[in-house]
Formats: sequence, structure tokens, C-alpha cells
Amino acid sequence: MGAAASVATSFTRSYGARDLLDEMPPLKKCKQDMGAAAPAASGDGEGIDVLPDGVLAHILGFLPADEAVRTCVLARRWRNIWKSATGLHVIAADGKFLGTAEKLVEFGDILLALREGASLDTCELEVGKWHIDDDVCRRLSIWFRHAVMCRVRFLRFRILCNNDDCFISPCHEFEDLPLVSHHLKRLELSGVELGSSLLDFSSCPALEHLVFTWCGLSMPTEKISLEFPKSLKYLTMTGCAFNFDSRIHIYAPSLLSLCLDKFFGRTPVLASLPSIVQAFIRITSTCYDSDNIGGARPSNNCVLLKGLSEARNLTLISEASRFIFRMDMRFCPTFSKLKTLLLNDYWCVPDDFCALTCILEHSPVLEKLTLQHFSERYIFHPPLHKVQLKGSVDPILRCAAISEHLKIVEIECEVVDERILKVLKFLRFRHE
Repeated sequence: MGAAASVATSFTRSYGARDLLDEMPPLKKCKQDMGAAAPAASGDGEGIDVLPDGVLAHILGFLPADEAVRTCVLARRWRNIWKSATGLHVIAADGKFLGTAEKLVEFGDILLALREGASLDTCELEVGKWHIDDDVCRRLSIWFRHAVMCRVRFLRFRILCNNDDCFISPCHEFEDLPLVSHHLKRLELSGVELGSSLLDFSSCPALEHLVFTWCGLSMPTEKISLEFPKSLKYLTMTGCAFNFDSRIHIYAPSLLSLCLDKFFGRTPVLASLPSIVQAFIRITSTCYDSDNIGGARPSNNCVLLKGLSEARNLTLISEASRFIFRMDMRFCPTFSKLKTLLLNDYWCVPDDFCALTCILEHSPVLEKLTLQHFSERYIFHPPLHKVQLKGSVDPILRCAAISEHLKIVEIECEVVDERILKVLKFLRFRHE
């Protein structure tokens, strides 16, 4: 926080809100806008002017930061309300406000200094990759910490990039210090490299929702565990890079929902998740594991499925070349609470359906099964299915592997071919 204050103070000695306005493009006006602004500027006590300052600050918190600052010219009363806005949204991406890194840095430093540490409910910092250099990255890290110090509850920080470019060049590394906040409930990070200290959330006892997108989550070999606080309920990791030489162990004792999608590196080990309700797991070619790669396995010989055994709703998708699910099936746990299961065609080859049989045998109370059959080129973004078959299992012909509770079977595919017919036969499918 000292660094944030010193950087910002150096600007505010000679700059003020007017200087923020100088950095902004002209605001387009229309008759409706002019008509709406008149009551506020007139001071006649009509319209929005009847609202107390606290309510106005809350309303301004929904605007982009540049638009909130512009309200200082409406009337004398509005001169400082923007400084107490409960939301802060600095968006410098996709052709939006602030076209250069220099303008971004100057605007952000002045803005935070003039706010004087006012409390925040929401903070959103979104920057295009083309803005980033070492100095900008350092400033962004300071702003990020500043928002935490302002008792923010919802914090989103995103460095935008094309998906294919995120790991061609390294993610931008934040200062590796632990987060300390008793107010932060939701944190979303995208496009940054996170060190082991920044991944320590033990000092965030209110944190419930955590989202990582295209982030580097590598851990040093002497510390390969990623432990989340008991408060965490929802965890999403999409396109993230884990260790390539060892498996990270994930501990989240109170987690209700997990999404682990399109990750890079070795598949992480899921420790027991006793509270888990739903999970989405997708393993693609970016996963470093394959049948030809060795490596130490966890003591219980299960990487993913053991930790998911208490789930009620599961989605398990994998490319054919990845072996993690096949390895886990050798020590398959019982999914005693599982009601809804979605699988792709990874589970339906070879023709003996051994993987599908195994997971069905270990799902004694399963009620709904969905199978998606698409070619592997659609593993990231499956198309809208051309064919959807809905039905049930014939109770007379039902095989022993299939739960008697299974009442709904859905099959989504591009075309009904020989593969689909074999699946229908195996399930004793009865069309409705």
C-alpha cells in the first residue's frame, strides 16, 4: 500500500479531476442525454438530485471509471461524489477508453489517489495485452493491492489475449505476496502468473468464489499443494498452466462446485472434496499426461475421480489420447450420491465399453445419463448437436451394470452411425 500511495501522490500534487478529464475522449451527446442531465445541473431539487450522496455514489459505481469522473462537471454537488463510487471499472481493452500504456498508467495513478482509499464493493481492471510492459505490470500489481486495501468484495483483474497466444509468451507475473483481506468474497484473475505466496489464500477467510482463466499456477517442487480456505465454495480453472514435472495437489474441503477445463501441464490431484455437489472436468491435448509419460502417482492411485466421489452432478470429458481417466478407473471409487452424469465418446471406446461399464457400475443411484459423440476437432467448442436421442433403459433387458434408478438417457451426436447404434444396444436404449 505504501508503494501505491507514493506513486499516486507524485501525480496528485499538481493534478486533479480536471486532468483525468483531459485524458478522456469527448463524450457523445444526444438530445435525450442533455435533457436527462439538466435537472441534475440545475439544482432545483428534482429528478436524481433528490437522492442522497450515498445512493448516487452507489449508482456511479456501475459506470466505467472515465464516465463516473465526468459527472464532476454536472454541478457543484457532483464535484466529489465520483470519488466515493462503490464500484471501480477501468477498462483499457477492445478499443475502449485509454489507447496507450502511458495514458493508462497516468489515469490509474491519479484516479486511485483522488479516491483517497474510499471503500469499494466492486473493482474491475481489464487491460489489453498490447498495453503491457514491465512498468505497466508493476503499476497494475500496485492497483490490485490498492483495491484489496479498499475492502473490495468483488475483484476482477484481466489481461486479455488471444487464447492461442497466452502461453506462446509468458503470463505477466504479479508481485508474489499473500493476499490479506477479511472482505474479499469473489476473485477473478485472467492472464497472470501467480507465485506460491499469492496463491496462499489463508488470510482471506470470506473468499467464496475463485476464478482463474489462462493463468500460470505452477508451484515450486518443495511446495506442490494448493490449499484453499474453508470458506471457498466455487472454483473455476480454465486454460491454466500447472507444473509440467510434478502434480499439484488441490485441497478445498468446503468446495461445492469445481470446473477444471483445458489445462496445461500435469493433471492436478484432487484431494477429498466431501462437500462437492457438481464438477466439470475436461482433459484436452494440452494436458501433459499421456500413456508414454511416467511420473509419481498419488498414494491412493487415483488422480481425479476419488476427489469427485461425493458429487451429485458430473461432467467428464477427455480426448482419446489422454490416459488419466483410464488410470483412475483401475481404482474407481463409488459415486454414492451421483444423480446426473455427462460423458463424451472417450468413455465408449473400445467397443466393449469397459470404461462406461465401470463408471455405471460405481454409480448406484444414477438417474440421468447424457452421452455426447462428436469428433475430436470439436473438443473445445462442440457444435450444436444435429441429433438428440431421448429415452430410457429397457427395464426387462437392463444389464446388471446399469442402475435401476437410471430413468433418463440422452445421446447427442452429429449423425446416427454404427458407433451410436452400438451404444444404444449396450444401454438397452428405449426411445421415447
